[in-house]
Amino acid sequence: MKQMTKSLALIAAASGVVLGVLTPLSASAAGGLRWTECEGGGLDPRQRCATVAVPMDYADPDGPKIEIAVSRIPAENPEARRGALLLVPGGPGGDSMNDPSGKGQKLPEKVREAYDLIGFAPRGMAPSTAVDCGLEHRDLARTTLLPWPAPDGSVEANMAAGRRVAEACARNGGELVRHISTLNEARDLDRVRTALGERKVSIWGVSYGTYVTDAYLQLFPRRTDRVVLDSNDNPDPVLGERAWLAAFERGAEDNFPEFAEWASTPGNPDRLADTATEVRPLFLKLAARLDREPIPWPGANPEELNGNVLRQTMLDSFYDPDGYPALAKLILAARKGTVPPAPTGPPEAVLQNVAAVGAATICNDVDWPDDQALYREGVARSRAEFPLTGGMPRNAMPCTAWPWEPREAPVHVGDRGPSNILMVQNERDVATPLSGALKLREALGRRAVMVTNDSTGHDAYLDNGTACGDATVSRFLATGKRPAKDLYCR
Repeated sequence: MKQMTKSLALIAAASGVVLGVLTPLSASAAGGLRWTECEGGGLDPRQRCATVAVPMDYADPDGPKIEIAVSRIPAENPEARRGALLLVPGGPGGDSMNDPSGKGQKLPEKVREAYDLIGFAPRGMAPSTAVDCGLEHRDLARTTLLPWPAPDGSVEANMAAGRRVAEACARNGGELVRHISTLNEARDLDRVRTALGERKVSIWGVSYGTYVTDAYLQLFPRRTDRVVLDSNDNPDPVLGERAWLAAFERGAEDNFPEFAEWASTPGNPDRLADTATEVRPLFLKLAARLDREPIPWPGANPEELNGNVLRQTMLDSFYDPDGYPALAKLILAARKGTVPPAPTGPPEAVLQNVAAVGAATICNDVDWPDDQALYREGVARSRAEFPLTGGMPRNAMPCTAWPWEPREAPVHVGDRGPSNILMVQNERDVATPLSGALKLREALGRRAVMVTNDSTGHDAYLDNGTACGDATVSRFLATGKRPAKDLYCR
């Protein structure tokens, strides 16, 4: 799963968000969109926003409609314009409304000249028609939204939290919460394509956005031009998002040695140990101590620093090596029996929106067994094999108590369709590890070529990747040229 940390940061950066049914920013018009000034500050003055009306339920296309908010910065050179580049965000629970003004401006000039940069808020996410499950404050905690088991490995509290979340969504989420899914997001994107007046679209999908793009490739393979899949989800057609959760086991193991090397470097003001080999046992010992003796942490959620909060901070920090100091500082404080100031997060209304969309997507996409013994046994095996992640990756999400069955089969990735896909993947990625990306590469077959970066962190292209990888992706977007075969970039 795409890190909720970055998803929340993206959403928190937007101002003026109001949850509930959207009052449209503009209305779709026959043959096009009406573009108006976007809400929020710090945006490129060229960026404009509009909305596209789509069916709430694609099985009832003439029934109730919802709005999908869209943003755009036009191609910088009309004579060189090739089309539209959809910036498909991670999550579930992220949006790309500000991306044309943000990450889109990191694209090289040749790419910006060729494409309109298109951001959007997926169904359920403000400022599109939004959902809110009205969760209890405790159920918005990071260590509840991801199912960390109790210190003894028991899962009863997780199952109870899942029931609370599922019941709240059934009670407060409205009809839309039943229709939030990856396949429906892909259908919405094709409505956006139509509204833009494009015969085909190019796509840059990141993390969960690669799964959305997989769905688009399944449903509309001939409507794609150039496709970049960045930081790739395992597309397991049976497990769905359960495979993403399990991926944290391997992702943490892939990344911890890099953190340990950094945390033992002489001269590092946040140095934890003299050698890299000392860092792992130090971390595990501290997590176990905090399991037994949490430190009060007023203002945090939960209001204590326990072992699971430390483990979750580890995962969050591993998304980008720039996050290492935050983890090290927390470790140093906890070893002294203290805590830093409580972290500040987005407003609760934003957290409610993110949590509702995340739960609805994951639970509507694929069926999760309602078998407490299954999760208890999985957690026990995971804790023994992968102690860094404490059993969380094989635990139960709210989907075990979700009141609705999935309406259709999960996304299916196949090797039939245009050979127009370039995958880019970091070798050490905590959330979408290389092992899962290789599963997607295998499923796509001849349709794809894959660039693997000898690099650490999530978000490979123009962020935590390599100069070689960035140049390869930029060349593909600008010219359509891909490597003749899979490429390894140091």
